[in-house]
Amino acid sequence: MKQSLQLKVGQQLTMTPQLQQAIRLLQLSTLDLQQEIQSALDSNPLLEISEDEGVDTESQQQNTPSKPETDSAEKTNTEAKEPTATADNDADDSWAERSDIPEDLPVDSQWDDVYQSSGSGSSTPSAIDDSDYNNDYRHGSSDSLQDHLRWQLNVSRLSEVDRLIADALIDAIDEKGRLTLSIEDLVESFNNEEAEIEEVRAVLHLIQNFDPPGVGGQDLQECLLIQLRQLHHDTPWREEAMLIVGQYMAQLGNRDYNQIMRRCRIKEEQLKDILKLIQSLNPTPGDAVGASETEYVVPDVFVSKKEGRWLVELNPDIAPKIQINAQYASMARQSSNSSDNNYIRDNLQEARWFIKSLQSRNETLMKVASKIVEYQRGFLEYGEEAMKPLVLHDIAEAVGMHESTISRVTTQKYMHTPRGIYELKFFFSSHVSTDTGGECSSTAIRALIKKLIAAENPRKPLSDSKITELLGEQGIQVARRTIAKYRESLVIPPSNERKRLV
Repeated sequence: MKQSLQLKVGQQLTMTPQLQQAIRLLQLSTLDLQQEIQSALDSNPLLEISEDEGVDTESQQQNTPSKPETDSAEKTNTEAKEPTATADNDADDSWAERSDIPEDLPVDSQWDDVYQSSGSGSSTPSAIDDSDYNNDYRHGSSDSLQDHLRWQLNVSRLSEVDRLIADALIDAIDEKGRLTLSIEDLVESFNNEEAEIEEVRAVLHLIQNFDPPGVGGQDLQECLLIQLRQLHHDTPWREEAMLIVGQYMAQLGNRDYNQIMRRCRIKEEQLKDILKLIQSLNPTPGDAVGASETEYVVPDVFVSKKEGRWLVELNPDIAPKIQINAQYASMARQSSNSSDNNYIRDNLQEARWFIKSLQSRNETLMKVASKIVEYQRGFLEYGEEAMKPLVLHDIAEAVGMHESTISRVTTQKYMHTPRGIYELKFFFSSHVSTDTGGECSSTAIRALIKKLIAAENPRKPLSDSKITELLGEQGIQVARRTIAKYRESLVIPPSNERKRLV
């Protein structure tokens, strides 16, 4: 094959570093964006936090006026940039005005001798409430369930062999408080004749009396029985509850109440009281102990109704306001070609790109959020039942962007509405055709299913087929398997498991 040279004319899209930075900032969550801004402030000396919460001269020259949006976007761009008063400034002022801390302290003084926290009151051990201590200990963020059990094990008198068995048993307990290994498997794991089955059972019985109640059970039945045994003997319906849990657990799980009443020879009113006692137990006792970190969601945009119009504005507290240092920027205008001057010029250009990328991110987020509010006014007014079908393509066409850009904007971005905080992707859902030729979103169908099940008769719960018929009467044609899929996504059990006594 003969080789030759040819000239071709073509177009190719090349992603510049500025475009790559803008795309990367666009898809960051609020927490990641704050870390990215802090990293830029640490690495670029020309960037600084604006003290007056305003926009610097460099960024004002690069801003272009945005076209007015329908209904809400007309006022949001200006409202989002206005400074908002926060409680932090007042707290700082009140702290600075404190006069109870002297300026000069003796050399041998302690901080606790001068200042005591007003939130905890007296710090003496006698003033500490036992209930508060136990609550703080159980729900602390540092100790795990194994640490909590070993703390109780250390105050127990055990031989060396029993302590080894107890350590092995505690290691075999999962985070829910269940024993994951059988006694026979634990005996075989020791590889000696010192640990016998009866001895392991005795140590396990000791651990099952530890806090929290019900820990160390091999299954749900044993976990509930442990908690019932630890109740006081005078507890009403304690013996009957132990009988039902111990012998009729399968019937209880299937809600076969008629068979339970017939075999236990009890009446319906008595069974109600027994079930209340059983339902007061904790099926997963390990959840009461251990690290449980609460994750808080910071909304990116706020939606509120003012004078009959829905307004959208950016959250001004999601990221610090940054600007270019004026003193360093003036040094970059010098005509010298020294290495220091070149370094300042490079960082000045990077700072401009970074601020422009942040502004582009905010503008894109505002456009998308405003269009979502415009499409989903029914949800804001009436709830999930009025949610309209919406896909990324609809918003992409409305704002003149690509679907991939809309996907980046709506991922890990949250909107604060009068009905709660929702991720932007929550407002997108598929549709189902109706008899009148219209469309109904899957979110609205889930809300209707939840509403029907909430109003059902507990003695005769609605089956998936019956829910299909009821929705068909409203003009919504949905298959039974689709109802089952939506019901499972709502974490609603089937009809045979929803049966209750009234």
